[in-house]
Amino acid sequence: MPSEGALNLGGTRPVDGSGPTLPFALPSADLTTHGVVLGMTGSGKTGLLLVLVEEALRASVPVVMIDAKGDLPNLLLTFPNLSAAEFAPWIDSDAARRSGQTAEQVAQAVADNWRSKLADWRLGPPDIAQLRDTVAARLITPGTTAGEPLHVLSALEHPSPLWQADVEAAREALGASVSLLLRLIGRDADPVRSRDHVLLSLLAERRLREGKPAGVTELLDDIRKPPLAEIGSMSVDEYLPKRERTALAKALNTLLASATFESWRQGSPLDIAQWVAPRDDKRTPAVVVSVAHLDDDERMLVLGVILEQFLAWVRTQPGTQQLRALLVFDEVFGFIPPHPANPPTRRPLVQLMKQGRAFGVGVLLGTQNPMDLDYRALSNAGLWWVGRLQTDADRERVVEAMSSDVGLHDIEPSELSDVVKQLAPRWFVMRNVHRAPGIALLQSRTTLSWMRGPMTREDLRRVVGKQ
Repeated sequence: MPSEGALNLGGTRPVDGSGPTLPFALPSADLTTHGVVLGMTGSGKTGLLLVLVEEALRASVPVVMIDAKGDLPNLLLTFPNLSAAEFAPWIDSDAARRSGQTAEQVAQAVADNWRSKLADWRLGPPDIAQLRDTVAARLITPGTTAGEPLHVLSALEHPSPLWQADVEAAREALGASVSLLLRLIGRDADPVRSRDHVLLSLLAERRLREGKPAGVTELLDDIRKPPLAEIGSMSVDEYLPKRERTALAKALNTLLASATFESWRQGSPLDIAQWVAPRDDKRTPAVVVSVAHLDDDERMLVLGVILEQFLAWVRTQPGTQQLRALLVFDEVFGFIPPHPANPPTRRPLVQLMKQGRAFGVGVLLGTQNPMDLDYRALSNAGLWWVGRLQTDADRERVVEAMSSDVGLHDIEPSELSDVVKQLAPRWFVMRNVHRAPGIALLQSRTTLSWMRGPMTREDLRRVVGKQ
């Protein structure tokens, strides 16, 4: 168990590689200024992210994880006995046979190897048991029942307390839900330009502020018989003529009747406060939102709604200098691109990077492809872990971003680029603006959970005990 507020990430040594590797513990409060983990395939990036998650949970910090490629559900693969019997159900028997072994033999080898690697960090079965017993894990899978389904549009159908506590935050969350609804029917979803968006938002807000649901069924009634006389300085019929309102209503009705849409309206409500709330049994919440099974457009839409809701929750929290909660997003490439690209995930992520610190909420982003990231937003991160990057362009962009605010001081940028090029797996250049020296090397420890690899929908069903 780590000391209070300390995250035991592995070992560190000077950036020039000299001297012994010494144990390294990161004060949890440092993560309130956010972190970025970069590294090519095989660098150990996802492993370091999981180590950070495990350590935050061991320090009783709730974590919400967004998983776009299928690796973060590995957090649920905790085997307290490190026995072959625990690993065996997850071994690919066909792959074992092709290697000339039985599944049992492979399971024993994996168990022995994991036990040995953990022992190198003075970890073992008691630490795994402690993590498993003190964490309340949830696997949420929007659009499928492989895990726990999510009612993505619950902000419309279930009035939120935000309408009494923070109207601005409630409107932003509502806007994301209305945008999702319009994109699902192929209409302009821009909150400023789209007349459909303005009309639906006004109709929904009117209901929600009265404590009434504003689901598609209710909105259809209001579109046909608007309860508003004017929108802005124009009559409703001038702003959006009846013929256009009828076309909008028909498109929404078709969506309402579709079996696909029904999958977005089933499951637990999208309630971030409930996700991270302290539990009566004292276990620490760990929520994995898996969207690896969705196509690219669906991921953008769903995560835009989730992140807007997360941002709205953050803004309702009192200020603190301690780490209250951690948002982890693995493989953020494409979700926070530079201007002028503006996917629905960009705004809430940028705002969280700018504002999360004041509320004690840290954001941890990871990607293996750093070229198409908004480095102006990421420059708000006080912590960087950079694994091996193969291309000159990747290294130049990352070194420039790391040195943009405070300078490297301890090493020249060209030297740092050479270090990054030669890093071994699970070794990272670590930049921490809170500590001196600001640049060092970090070797991440072995994860307590088993890093099996990306999980399919069938794997997700198995890991949560579904048949």
